[in-house]
Amino acid sequence: MLRRSILALPSLLSGLAAASAGAQSAELGTQARPVRVGVTQGVHAQTFEKVRDLLAADGFFTRAIEFGDFIQPNAALAGGDIEANAYQHLPFLEAQRAQRGYDFVPVGKTVLTLMGVFSRKHRSLDALPGGARVAIPNDPTNGGRALLLLAQNGAFTLRPGADHRATIADIVANPKRIRIVELEAASIVRALDDVDAAAITGNFAVPAGLNPLRDSLARETEQSVYTCLVVVRRADAERPWARRIAQGYARPEVKAFVETTFGGAVIVGA
Repeated sequence: MLRRSILALPSLLSGLAAASAGAQSAELGTQARPVRVGVTQGVHAQTFEKVRDLLAADGFFTRAIEFGDFIQPNAALAGGDIEANAYQHLPFLEAQRAQRGYDFVPVGKTVLTLMGVFSRKHRSLDALPGGARVAIPNDPTNGGRALLLLAQNGAFTLRPGADHRATIADIVANPKRIRIVELEAASIVRALDDVDAAAITGNFAVPAGLNPLRDSLARETEQSVYTCLVVVRRADAERPWARRIAQGYARPEVKAFVETTFGGAVIVGA
C-alpha cells in the first residue's frame, strides 16, 4: 500500500500542476479565473457586490478583495495581486501617480460618497468653541477636500486659489484657533468622541450609521471631481474585461440599489 501511494505521488503532483496551469491560462472573467477587484470596506464593497452579482448573471465573473485603507488597493494593483480597483477619486489617483509612480488609468465611474463634517458635541460649525479640535483625513487629497469643505462653511479662511491640494499651511485666517488633527481616514469615525468635529467621507460615515444628508454640520454638494473610479493598469485599459466592469456600474439596477441602500448619501457617477 505504501509503495503504491509513493508511486502515485508523481501522477498526483502532475495533475495538480496541470490544474494550476489550466486556471492560469483561463480567460479573465471566467469562473476559473475571476477578475479580482480591490475595494475598501463599506460603501464600495457593498456597491461592488451588486455589480458582481449582475455581471455573474451574464456569465462574467469577478471577485471582491477588501482593504481597510486607501493605500493598499493601489499597491496591490501595482503588484499584480488584483486586476482593478474601485474606490478612489481622480484627485487621489493623480496624487498617487505623482508620489508613487503608478501607471494607472481610470476606465469608468462608480459612486460619489459625500464628505460631511460630523460632531457628537456640537450642533453647528458656528458652535465650535475656541481651540476646537477638528479631525480630517491625513491623505493629501481627502485632507485638502476636508479643508475646503470647512473653509466653505466658515470654519476658517484658506488662501485665495486653494483647491483639493490645500494643506494646513494654506489656512490664512483662523479666528477660532481651530486645531486640525490629521488621522488615517478609516480611523476618524472611531475618534469622533475624542474631537469636537470631524470631516468623514461617506464610504466610512455610512457604515457607522452617519448620513451626510441627515447628520452632518456641513456637507459637500455633488462635485464630480470626487466621483470614484474603476482603475486599472494602463496596459489593461482596453481589455474587454475592464470595459465589462465599468459597464456594470452604469447599470440602472446599480443606481436603484445605491439610492435605496444609502438614502441619497451616495450618488452613482454620471
